[in-house]
Amino acid sequence: MLIETEFTPIQSLAGGVLIGMAAVLLMGLMGRIMGATGVLTGVIVPKGWPDWSWRAAVILGMISGPVAVFALTGQMPAVQVPVSLTMLIIGGFLVGIGVTYGAGCTSGHGVCGMARLSPRSIVATVTFMGATGVTVFVIRHWIGG
Repeated sequence: MLIETEFTPIQSLAGGVLIGMAAVLLMGLMGRIMGATGVLTGVIVPKGWPDWSWRAAVILGMISGPVAVFALTGQMPAVQVPVSLTMLIIGGFLVGIGVTYGAGCTSGHGVCGMARLSPRSIVATVTFMGATGVTVFVIRHWIGG
């Protein structure tokens, strides 16, 4: 089965603008860096009500995206996951290891860290983008996915 990637420049630009605005607002209003993994960790292991409340609001905002799409268009966004549940679990486990050893996730390093010209984030972003490129090449051209 060939996985076809749909080119969606308008939706991608809109999503990027919203993520960027959210990151700037969180930094400007609260002095916090918006990395999705760090936000989620703070909801699961809270350090108190004020810390938990803003993190929960960010998570609810992320979850409410499909609801907003439904309200605007009358249909839920199409999501296709071309792998098994087992592969999703393995992938999630590997991502968890990566964000632990990388001291952050793609949103924290790639969006916020790069914007602050953090050397650690630049190295992390180059590393995960390179690994992504290699993974896609291997899956699409060697394995045949």
